[in-house]
Amino acid sequence: MAVLSDDTHISMPLRNLLSIVAGVAVGVWAYFGIVERLNNIETSLMMMEQDVELNSEFRVRWPRGELGSLPADAEQFMLLGHLETQLEKLVEEVESGSAPFDQQQELTLQWYAQRISELESQVEEIRARR
Repeated sequence: MAVLSDDTHISMPLRNLLSIVAGVAVGVWAYFGIVERLNNIETSLMMMEQDVELNSEFRVRWPRGELGSLPADAEQFMLLGHLETQLEKLVEEVESGSAPFDQQQELTLQWYAQRISELESQVEEIRARR
């Protein structure tokens, strides 16, 4: 029976000792690589969970108007209000008969009448040639 103490001598070839040290080094390196990868994945997961939670909050609160509105929305609302007032004015003018459209329609009708008379004269010229 062998007794082990701090004075016990072990003889081992240097090649075996270097192999054991290299194996332990590779094992430690692999372990810390796995731990680092798990930490990265856990951090990414936590960030994604936070993004999903914020997105869910945004998805619920934005349509309710609890988060305000975009500047573009405010500009569109102003433009819609302006267009609404213009439309109301135009409807009043059309209903009262004082619309500027009457002048435009009159000019358009005059142009059509002139154009029709020109075309009729051209048709008469073509008939006369035959």
